[in-house]
Amino acid sequence: MLAVNSRRLLHDETKTEASTATLPLPQICVSALQFRWKTQQATRRTTGELWTDSGFVFTTRYGTPIEPRNFNRSFDARSAKAGVRKIRLHNTRHTCGSLLAALDVHPRVAMQILRHSKIATTMEVYTHVSSGSTRKALRKLGKHLGGSSSDQGQSP
Repeated sequence: MLAVNSRRLLHDETKTEASTATLPLPQICVSALQFRWKTQQATRRTTGELWTDSGFVFTTRYGTPIEPRNFNRSFDARSAKAGVRKIRLHNTRHTCGSLLAALDVHPRVAMQILRHSKIATTMEVYTHVSSGSTRKALRKLGKHLGGSSSDQGQSP
């Protein structure tokens, strides 16, 4: 984990052992990381002796770690270029949690993907349930209780 302390960039340990565990990735992420690695290798060859092997995937053009504020600025610029509404980088975690919930991923699996140590964090912070999901759940409950699917999710 990178953090800024007294204007210095520090490589610090993660909060928990689970934070450093291996996590399988969707193929789209693997492909993007492979592309990034190839790009980085080309930059490394061009940079020559000026290259610093930091071991990070996302680095400056000299191989050194990217300062978090610069990474945020780059994220904002790329979001704008893609025509995506500006959000904080951390909000991408919320988006991931919400997508996992919308895809009916089991909360324990979402907890592992999001690297939470407590299920309560996953359930309370990252799963914003939409009204459509609520209506769908009420229809399923009503059908299970013997009602018709058309009269569920209605106010009395």
